[in-house]
Amino acid sequence: MNNPLSKLQPEKIWFYFNEILQIPRPSKKEEKIAAYLMDFAKSHQLQAKQDEIGNVLISKKASNGCENFQTAVLQSHLDMVCEKNSDKKHDFDNDPIEARIEGEWVKANGTTLGGDDGIGIAASLAILASTDIAHGPLECLFTVDEETGLSGAFALSTDLLKGKILLNLDSEDEGEIFIGCAGGKDTVAEIEYTTIPVPENNTAYIVKISGLTGGHSGDDINKGLGNANKLLNRFLWEADNNYTIHLSEINGGNLRNAIPREAFAVFTVAKEKTEALLADAKKHNEIIRFELRSTESELEFSIEACELPKTILNHDIQTKLLNALYACPHGVISMSREIPNFVETSTNLASVKMNDGKIIVTTSQRSSVESAKEDICNMVASVFQLIGAKITQGDGYPGWTPNPDSVILEIAKKSYLDLFKKEPKVLAIHAGLECGLIGEKYPEMDMISYGPTIKGAHSPDERMKIETVQMFWDLTLDILKNIPHIK
Repeated sequence: MNNPLSKLQPEKIWFYFNEILQIPRPSKKEEKIAAYLMDFAKSHQLQAKQDEIGNVLISKKASNGCENFQTAVLQSHLDMVCEKNSDKKHDFDNDPIEARIEGEWVKANGTTLGGDDGIGIAASLAILASTDIAHGPLECLFTVDEETGLSGAFALSTDLLKGKILLNLDSEDEGEIFIGCAGGKDTVAEIEYTTIPVPENNTAYIVKISGLTGGHSGDDINKGLGNANKLLNRFLWEADNNYTIHLSEINGGNLRNAIPREAFAVFTVAKEKTEALLADAKKHNEIIRFELRSTESELEFSIEACELPKTILNHDIQTKLLNALYACPHGVISMSREIPNFVETSTNLASVKMNDGKIIVTTSQRSSVESAKEDICNMVASVFQLIGAKITQGDGYPGWTPNPDSVILEIAKKSYLDLFKKEPKVLAIHAGLECGLIGEKYPEMDMISYGPTIKGAHSPDERMKIETVQMFWDLTLDILKNIPHIK
């Protein structure tokens, strides 16, 4: 099989990254990649264990001369976000990811790449397999289900890890070292609906939003990107108020932690109103393309006639739904008062699905302030409570409070300056990281998070900058050489 990554440097990390691309690893379906890791440990004569939920821990003794180093934990997650373009045929449960090189980037063919966090796994494996890298005792922790529930980190036992220094290899901006992250929580609204026959003398249309950038609902929430669910509902709400449309189907977005890229709806309208409605649709297209001209140049809004559906929603339910989706907040709610240009609180209107008499609206909220996280969760819940929806909320996960006295941070900063002759940025991140949960389990853990540059994570536009992988690798090895000694 042709491997387009075979000539990239450093060879070791790209070799294992390509291996990982061949192994399906959707969230909650990490059995194949976990089995690969256990086989890897056995073939390299390394100690390995797997806990009940599926987390894998591989341990390696110190290299010669580094036996008095403190134990370091390298941590990454096994699962990947599985998103593809609507015209791409790909079975994430069985098919390998098709990687290709585009200029200075590695990306996939119509799907997410899985650099988040495949590159972290690859780095750990390359170090575990090495015979020429200086390092103290290592524990490489690979967690499951980070992307959809942080289940692996939640289930982590408090006696699994011996190390008290942790390098989380799951950040996406080279030159930035993270020492804190937001906590998060999901709010899901369930709306029961009934259907009625289509009125006589109606014409049916399918309206679609596509071509949006999408992206991570934490990292990218402040970039002015379009939300397909909000843009679609805006048109439907105006059309209903002006022409009394009859909604038959609505579907948008997929993952709670991805800004929705595509959405569509099927509706009917009285034939005599079609000319005016289509004229308004043309204006709507011009308006939203103008509003998002600097961030969504590929935005597509389309409307075309289609076959009449068999049924439509009860109009009272339709009105409530469109009102609630219009009122539901999306995007940045507040910026930090302490950290310049840092998003404190946000919310993502992630998906709208119809199935078996129920409409399920999934949203996710984030904040670095616990009380603010609960406040935005309640705000979103209240919108849907107004229409009688059933509300459920997840347990959520905690944020990671920065440690200004971090020893490993000072080591990483010095390593970065020595290697690249410039200071790294030290930041907190609005996305969720497993460090918050690991810190709850291991309060004495000294942690940092970093990684190569990955853009468009959680979307088929995901791409990883090649030169930053070398920098990520060099930084990791230099940090490992300077881990504090046992006192």
